[in-house]
Amino acid sequence: MIKLGLEKFNTEEFLDKVDFDNRGLVPAILQDIYTGQVLMLAYMNKESINKTVETGRATFYSRSREDLWLKGETSGNYQEVKEISLDCDGDSILLKVKPAGPACHTGNKSCFYREFYRDADVSGWEIIYKLEDIIKSRKINLPENSYTTSLFKAGNKKIGQKVGEEAVETVIAALAEPERLAEETADLIYHLIVLLVDSGLSIKDIQKELIARY
Repeated sequence: MIKLGLEKFNTEEFLDKVDFDNRGLVPAILQDIYTGQVLMLAYMNKESINKTVETGRATFYSRSREDLWLKGETSGNYQEVKEISLDCDGDSILLKVKPAGPACHTGNKSCFYREFYRDADVSGWEIIYKLEDIIKSRKINLPENSYTTSLFKAGNKKIGQKVGEEAVETVIAALAEPERLAEETADLIYHLIVLLVDSGLSIKDIQKELIARY
């Protein structure tokens, strides 16, 4: 089934609502379902939409080759489609996907990596993923004089103990020093991510669980 707003349709009903251009194409935006990051823009026709629904992998229409192309067929970076939506005018499609790897042929996660402007107060989940990447790097390289390295060397039990300590400090801040709550929460989140990485899990695993619940 394909989602259109809060309604769901079978593929034929959905295609009837798409406003294809005079070449039979419609722009399609790929978005990471877990992070919300926009990954790429491509074009689809009826055949590629049917193929996408049939296989569960994003399939597009190449305007230069005039043929279908399965995203990731060469690189292995398939885009597993979790949700398909149509905009209010019917002339663009949104594919929410679980990426198997970078969406961009340059190796960047997103094709929209050439940033022009960013409000300093807007970062969303990006800072959390950046922190996770740093922590993962620390676990692999174990640089000297790194607090994160010392945690990994101390082991899972010690990391879990630190999470408990930080959780207590967060509660104390909430009850007695609310002005420090954000600071203590940041410490708790950092140690939780260290525990996740040490346990072989990631932020995406938590997002999957939340999506399944809510």
